Amino acid sequence: MPGDQRPERDLKNFSLPEIGKLSETGDPWKPCQLLDPFGTPVEPVAIYFKDLIAADCSPLTPRSYGMDLLRWWRYLWAFGIEWDRATREDARDFTLWMKLADKPARVHWRHRDKDPSQVPTRKPVNTPAPGTPNPVTGKPSVGTKYAPSTRAHFETVLRTFYDFHLEQNTGSLLVNPFPLVRNRRSSRSNAHHNPEKEHRKQRTGLYRPKVPKRIPRRIPEDKYTEVFAGLRSDRDRALLAFWVASGARAEELLSSTQGGAVVGQQTIGVIRKGTREYQELPATRDAFVWLRLYQEHAWKKGVPRGRSQPLWWTLRRPWRPLTYDAARMMFSRANELLGANWTLHDLRHTATFLMLDDPDMPPVYVQHILGHKYLSTLDIYNRPTRDDVISAGLAHLARQERLRQSPPPVLPAPAYNPDSLNTLFGGPLL
Repeated sequence: MPGDQRPERDLKNFSLPEIGKLSETGDPWKPCQLLDPFGTPVEPVAIYFKDLIAADCSPLTPRSYGMDLLRWWRYLWAFGIEWDRATREDARDFTLWMKLADKPARVHWRHRDKDPSQVPTRKPVNTPAPGTPNPVTGKPSVGTKYAPSTRAHFETVLRTFYDFHLEQNTGSLLVNPFPLVRNRRSSRSNAHHNPEKEHRKQRTGLYRPKVPKRIPRRIPEDKYTEVFAGLRSDRDRALLAFWVASGARAEELLSSTQGGAVVGQQTIGVIRKGTREYQELPATRDAFVWLRLYQEHAWKKGVPRGRSQPLWWTLRRPWRPLTYDAARMMFSRANELLGANWTLHDLRHTATFLMLDDPDMPPVYVQHILGHKYLSTLDIYNRPTRDDVISAGLAHLARQERLRQSPPPVLPAPAYNPDSLNTLFGGPLL
């Protein structure tokens, strides 16, 4: 209730309990359900998911939003707070905990019912400390804290969730516990913007962190060859070749069907992530060679065959279409051989850099292949990468060193021409 003084919470020793879960149903009408500790669906979240689906969002959006809502509900359950009675102090405390506390250690589902002392620990060789740059890629490894992008996504999801229920006048909800900054509460962003001036960057949420801009990274050709050589099957080699050749997102390529791979035209059809439209993308001949090798071996083992059947399947029975998580784990195992931490999305960045480095490839074609709405999205690839900056800096230092070791010859001081002086001042003529 307003005016109630809640006791101070010990956030330093607080551990987020693993109660409740986000369940994927496979039903397009209810793709995800947030279940409480007793297995009962959380009704406010179910209504919100239904509104998201009606708004024609991506099928992956409810799951993405559901992970943030599950994290918030676990916090509410831990302190016995009703979701529609949460205050700004509750949002502030949990946002502060996400900023300063360590992430909860995830336990594999095979070891959840075991004693923690009996759970085997597996750590890859030469793994850098959490949060430090990887010695192979230069990318920071996953840290022990929540990343700013994760906290920003959480704040956005919870603020829009409470805004939705405020508009619906649900329960006893009176205020949004995740407010906007003070100068934004009464108007939208840039409401009175002068079109002759650039838009100012304004923070929307009061508890929204500053998210650093990410610079896309490409996989060098020699390292890509090593990763390719570390793959275990023709299916994985075909996947890697198609990702780098087509520039498709990881989940988009997994949506391809056997009839969508047209060898004669060297194109492969995918379902775009945002628009959900079908689009054909060009690919290399090598990618189709690896695909054919994979298909011949898979069909002999009994993988379903047909033009409308999925293109990518698991390697073992029972045959199931390959999922994004399985593909990600496949690529992670290949990374461990090199001690690298590249991601599947880095393959898309690599394909983009290769296309933009070609002077005969217009950027508008690259935009269409990548499926970007605006051409300006490609501007992030014009920024110098870490490797480019370091290489340029080392080259500069090498030139300075050569100048110090062998200085340039000293040129004689300039002097006036004697004939010009005689003509000017009337000197003797010889």
